Amino acid sequence: MGMIGVVLSTVLVFFVIVTIHEWGHYFFAKRAGILVREFAIGFGPKLFSVKRGETRYTLRLVPAGGFVRMAGEDPEIVEVQPGQTVAVRVKDNQVTRIYLDRLDERTGTVRGEVETVDLERDLAIKLLIEGESESFQVHPQALVISKGKDTQIAPIDRHFGSKPVRKRAMAIFAGPMMNFILAFVLYAVYAQMVGMPVDNPDKLIIRTIESNMPAAGVDLRKGDIVESVGGVKIGADLEKMIDMIGKSPGTPIEMKIIREGQTHTVQVTPMANEDGIGKVGISATPPMRAATFGETITRAADLMKVSTEFIFESFKMLITGQFNFDDLGGPVRTANVTAEIAKKGIVQLTSWTALLSLYLGIFNLLPVPALDGSRLIFLGLEAVRRKPIDPNKESMVHFIGFAMLMLLMVAVTYNDILRLVRGE
Repeated sequence: MGMIGVVLSTVLVFFVIVTIHEWGHYFFAKRAGILVREFAIGFGPKLFSVKRGETRYTLRLVPAGGFVRMAGEDPEIVEVQPGQTVAVRVKDNQVTRIYLDRLDERTGTVRGEVETVDLERDLAIKLLIEGESESFQVHPQALVISKGKDTQIAPIDRHFGSKPVRKRAMAIFAGPMMNFILAFVLYAVYAQMVGMPVDNPDKLIIRTIESNMPAAGVDLRKGDIVESVGGVKIGADLEKMIDMIGKSPGTPIEMKIIREGQTHTVQVTPMANEDGIGKVGISATPPMRAATFGETITRAADLMKVSTEFIFESFKMLITGQFNFDDLGGPVRTANVTAEIAKKGIVQLTSWTALLSLYLGIFNLLPVPALDGSRLIFLGLEAVRRKPIDPNKESMVHFIGFAMLMLLMVAVTYNDILRLVRGE
């Protein structure tokens, strides 16, 4: 895979796993009747923005996640206050536009001073027009326009908080759920790509060769059959091959391979990894056959189980202090690893993307403020208490949690950049 392909693949991996997560929130929020104001990928300043229907879709500068902004979750940016002079556009006896500025330029409108206004429950506005009061009904999808921006009003029944706990919980849980579904599908695709070992295998076949490893500098090719390593017959024993190569870091070792029925001998010098074990940069498997539908499902489930155990073991090591700060990686390091895996081919990239999607789903369910898991806990408390937690207190908890996560993100990203500069 060329450099452009590697870059595009890396960007696509992040885009897919974040988009599928946010789409889960979006789909179930819309299904519950909640007004979704914005569907965003990334944070910070907008790079691209387009509005379709009630929702604005944006691509933002910082590629560190995304969000779905629902009505009622945060204070509305634009408010109409009594005593304010506005212009309204009326169609079919309902206000469809409320203009807050540049009133002299608004043709075909009614202008007056706001006496009373309710854009959530009664959907009504009363204006004082030339000394006389006049009441208007407001359309449920009316727009408030100010400084060139339009904000759709949100009747109370379109607010996130107005929906039953079960529907709100589903809208929150749907993000991680979609990541789990994506991971399972990708693991199933991976199982189809790799296949299943044949019964009673008698040989190992080289499947991948890493471009920056010793194997790439000698006459080894994908599809070669490994006959022996260091004079030892390998057969179908992968562990034996790994062991023989691992024992020879920095020392040339002879490999005999069979290619198109002909035996070839190559010498390769294993490179010591950080643990001092020799690696040449190849992967080999027994001959494979196509996986059946049942085997594909079973294999995907097994990979999900193993990956989940690995992720929780990593969390455990982090909590118990078995990791130091230098072991942590942020978006930069993840992107760097993804790029390296992309160089190995679509098969490895598919498996890695599945792992990242699974990780994102599990991570978001952790009971950490600002994450989906914390929001689900608040909804659970509301269900038990039969009344909601004070929104201001909950918002403060999530704000503090988000700020801490951003500080951690900045720290690990700085560490990632230093690691790249040092060439680690």
